[in-house]
Amino acid sequence: MTTPTRPTPRPLAHRRPRLIATDLDGTLLRDDQSVSDRTVAALAAAEREGIEVFFVTGRPARWMGVVADHVHGHGLAICANGAAVVDLRAGGTLLETRPLEREIALDVVHTLRREAPGTAFAVDLTSGVHYEPDYPPFYLDTAGSIAPAEKLLHEDEPGSGDPVLKLLALHPEMSPDAFLALARTAAGERASITRSSPTALLEISGLGVSKASTLALCCAERGVSADEVVAFGDMPNDIEMLTWAGRSYAMGNAHPDVVAAASGRTVANNDDGVARIIEDLLAAPA
Repeated sequence: MTTPTRPTPRPLAHRRPRLIATDLDGTLLRDDQSVSDRTVAALAAAEREGIEVFFVTGRPARWMGVVADHVHGHGLAICANGAAVVDLRAGGTLLETRPLEREIALDVVHTLRREAPGTAFAVDLTSGVHYEPDYPPFYLDTAGSIAPAEKLLHEDEPGSGDPVLKLLALHPEMSPDAFLALARTAAGERASITRSSPTALLEISGLGVSKASTLALCCAERGVSADEVVAFGDMPNDIEMLTWAGRSYAMGNAHPDVVAAASGRTVANNDDGVARIIEDLLAAPA
């Protein structure tokens, strides 16, 4: 997996960032999917001070309504673990995609079926998600077609021609970390494989596609260096981003590997951990 190189040394802890990059589920959002008043105020205050805020999430663009009222001045979100960049102000308009090639996705399907029998798959396209019969539909995406992955990935099937943003793989019995390790060993040279769910659900993207690599591209376009970025996250799909950013914070509810990767730690998502750090940053000299 290709991860942007983090510059050294890290900046001083009191230095204000130019950009804040935050995950959503388990990080900015509370467990009930709400954004607290304190967090809304902190985000708005950061942008008033000229600090850009990027939402960087595993969610598809069509699931971004949860933060649509809190985009303030910028409206940019990096979705699907870096596979899509969207403008929230324009209703989630796709600005850029970094898709997974269908042939590679199918190869990964065959590999995981061999190495982890019982795995069920879903295919997340820019237009929606489609499921194998044994894959339980997401409550926000219940209208997708149902067929074997080979058919879902065929160019003549639903969504034909639409970019594949992620291949999803769900195992009914394996532990999440064990499934991730197995998949990376078996197929990690062909695709980027990560997870953000407490279940054994893997998110598979094009090789080199991650939150970190797409964030690095967006920052380069704005003349923002990694040292000028503060990032927040809680799950393995955030690790590359937290490692790349000049400063990074694992949530109090974060996976142990995330805690090890981040340069700092804050309190849990339900206790406004992101807002507390933003408030501290804004209290520091510009």
